[in-house]
Amino acid sequence: MWPNDSNETVSHEAIYNAIYLHPRGELKRELIACLRHHNQVCKPRSQGADRRHQIQDMQSIHIRPPEVEDRLIPGHWEGDLIKGAGNRSSVGTLVERATGFVVLAKMDNATTKAVVDSFAAVLNREPAAMRKTMTYDQGREMHGHKILTKRTGVQIYFADPHSPWQRGSNENTNGLLRQYMPKGSDLSIYSQDELDAIALELNQRPRARFGFASPLAVYTAHMEQLNNPAIAVH
Repeated sequence: MWPNDSNETVSHEAIYNAIYLHPRGELKRELIACLRHHNQVCKPRSQGADRRHQIQDMQSIHIRPPEVEDRLIPGHWEGDLIKGAGNRSSVGTLVERATGFVVLAKMDNATTKAVVDSFAAVLNREPAAMRKTMTYDQGREMHGHKILTKRTGVQIYFADPHSPWQRGSNENTNGLLRQYMPKGSDLSIYSQDELDAIALELNQRPRARFGFASPLAVYTAHMEQLNNPAIAVH
């Protein structure tokens, strides 16, 4: 209601804390039902096992070109998998950092070969100038990163362990995708055409950071500029 008045706004963390600190009862259940993930308990992120050094020849996010961080030049992606029930099915998710443009990849499983094949297939649908880098976590499925680079021209950089904020655009998009593909569901039922349709819905959503233009409109403008450098992207 008052987006420009900091005295009249609260952070999302404050809202979550207020909901989870609320006494048990029907009201608390109704409030949790309004949250994106509907978690009954606010759980801290698991630290898990440190998987560093398990991927050969990986390049760290800390040597990534500065232009990636600035989000001014398109062609730099963040990648991840979302998993289905019992981790038996997966969908690859890609988000272009400068435009927020989303691409989804159907996968038969989460093996290295399936991940490389699926990501290569959807990335190669994009113009070569839009295929510069991808930032990924240190998941074992990316053991074939050098093959993926060879097939697409995309240089892979790896985020630090347990640092999801280093791929914030992708993490946020994965949360949005759970509205279409809830946790515990079978993701193998979605065809590539159906995944493309879901991505299109996300890509057509207006975004405040683009003056309420959509990621699709901004991405398209960048591609038009590639064909005609005299066109300015706003």
